[in-house]
Amino acid sequence: MPVIVLEAKDFTSPLFLVRTVEVLSGCTTLSLVASLGDSEFNKNASNPDFNTFKIFCMFTWCFFFVLSLLIHILSVIQFHSLVPVSWKNLTMTVAVLGMLMYLTATGLYYWIIIYNKTVSPRPVAAAVTSCLTFLAYIAESYVLRTQVHEQRGYMGSLPGILKTIQLWGGCQMVPLVVEVVLRPQSGLNIWQIWVTSVSYGVCVFMSLATLVVIVGDLAGRCLLPFDRFLAGFSLIGVLLYMVATVICFTKILQLRDLGQQVLNESLGLVIMETVVASVTLLAYTVDLAFSIKLLCDRGHA
Repeated sequence: MPVIVLEAKDFTSPLFLVRTVEVLSGCTTLSLVASLGDSEFNKNASNPDFNTFKIFCMFTWCFFFVLSLLIHILSVIQFHSLVPVSWKNLTMTVAVLGMLMYLTATGLYYWIIIYNKTVSPRPVAAAVTSCLTFLAYIAESYVLRTQVHEQRGYMGSLPGILKTIQLWGGCQMVPLVVEVVLRPQSGLNIWQIWVTSVSYGVCVFMSLATLVVIVGDLAGRCLLPFDRFLAGFSLIGVLLYMVATVICFTKILQLRDLGQQVLNESLGLVIMETVVASVTLLAYTVDLAFSIKLLCDRGHA
């Protein structure tokens, strides 16, 4: 089978250019971070290492670099039609989720640099290139969103973007919960950590299952109408994140008056968890409203 590449005019299209920037800046970020050693960070003995956040940032950069590179190559050689997935939903999901994940990774990495009072140029350069990749994902999301509805697919609609935000929120909870658990004196009750962890885990599983069904074009194989599954998942997500958000606010009340440094660090992590949980709860709530409206419209039809 002959290899078919893009036409000459396609190599100057906005979509090709922003994906090229994503790949190049993502590769630069990985190269800079991989070349760093512990000596690049001026750590005090009392400063935490935040190794969980570093691993999370590195995983985000590696995962989306590989994914973006594959999408870019398949788009250039026009092999995407042979991939057994919904290409328009896949590219939109990667663009929006990459934008959100790079936003978090860049923010966390800047925070680590500032907290450890880093003066070496390579960590700062890595943070800058990560920010550039984040901007490239924003540009790709905008370009894909401006396409006609048939080309951008379900994940380009508002309910699809809300489902991407839900998955992003669940992914953020993994390093936050792990970092709190690793604290020698977090000042938190173990049942609070278990309840929130189970809630986040169930929601991440539901988000991944929904994403696989949509991207894999498997909605027609569901035993029940897929819109009812979406409404049920949204309702469960709202209930679980309501519980988790209430527990997060309870944690803040427990920790806010404690003056020890370790406890203050735990308070900062819990505040971050509360903000992400609140945003994710809002996404589930709006998504549930869309699902109910869709079910009502179909019931009247």
